[in-house]
Order: sequence, then C-alpha cells, then structure tokens
Amino acid sequence: MTMTEQIPDLETFADKSLLIVDDDKAFQQRLARAMEKRGFETETADGVREAVTKVGSQAPAFAIVDMRLEDGNGLDVIEAIRQRRADCRAIILTGYGNIATAVTAVKLGAVDYLAKPADPDDILAALSRRPEDKAPPPENPMSADRVRWEHIQRVYELCDRNVSETARRLNMHRRTLQRILAKRAPR
Repeated sequence: MTMTEQIPDLETFADKSLLIVDDDKAFQQRLARAMEKRGFETETADGVREAVTKVGSQAPAFAIVDMRLEDGNGLDVIEAIRQRRADCRAIILTGYGNIATAVTAVKLGAVDYLAKPADPDDILAALSRRPEDKAPPPENPMSADRVRWEHIQRVYELCDRNVSETARRLNMHRRTLQRILAKRAPR
C-alpha cells in the first residue's frame, strides 16, 4: 500500500484549520509553510498562553503541539482544545518523548505522538489517519535499554517525580535510580 493510499484525501475534511504551537520559531514557520502546501489553513502560536487564547476564540479542526514550551506544557493546550472542540485531530511533537507522556497525551485526546523533527508527510499521515487504522510499525524500534529507561521514567512520573517512592516501587536502590535519571536516554 502506498503512502497516498493510506492517507485519506484532505478534501474529505470540510474544516482545514490547523493550529501549530511551537516555541522554536524557525521550525514553526517551516512546518506552517509545509502544511499550507498540503492544503491546511494554518495559524501559529509560540506558547501555551497564546495557544489557549487562540483556541478560546476559534478552536481548530487540527493541531500540532510541541510538548515542552517555554511557558508550560503542550498537554495543557491539548486539554484546552478538547474542551472547546472534541473532534479536533491533535498530535504532540516532542524531542523528549517517553511512554508516560505519550499515554497522557492520548488520554487527553491526541491522535498521535511523534518525535521531533517529524517529517511533514508523517505529520499529515498522523492527522488524517482514520481512527480505526493503525499506525505502521516503526522502522527502528526502541532498544531494550531504551524500553527499560522509558519504564523507569513512567514510574517516576506516576510517583510525581519522587525519587524515593519511585525507587521503592521499582525495588531499586535510591542512588542507583538517581544515577539512571541523571543520564541521557539510551538510543
């Protein structure tokens, strides 16, 4: 199946309004131009406050939201969009992905969660994929070390970033956990 067979034509959507929320201005503008070329009517916001204001005046049909913004968390934008327009097809983009935030994003109504820098065609595929269609499997799945790190991060987030409680639940020494948390994520 080719890429064009997988993606429903954008013409099937009556409202093509798209909000792009990212504090990296250069990336935001490149993405806005790329999505306009694909038929969207784009609007941009640099942070949570600006995005929530724009959503309050007119909620978009589609949204691309960066997870970490200078003035807050992209999940707050997803939540504001869901309150105003439940049928909005929103995705989260992030350079700091972990399973816990991906699960939270989907629970709040995001249709997908992509790592930065994401290709505009991948973003278009995620935005226009039918709910019953599954995303294709990743070309390069996570390593076992990365899966372990993701699990530790998830438990850490669920314990409200309390190192002692996380170490207790993982049956791990607190200092060992601190060393793991201080390191960069494995590839």
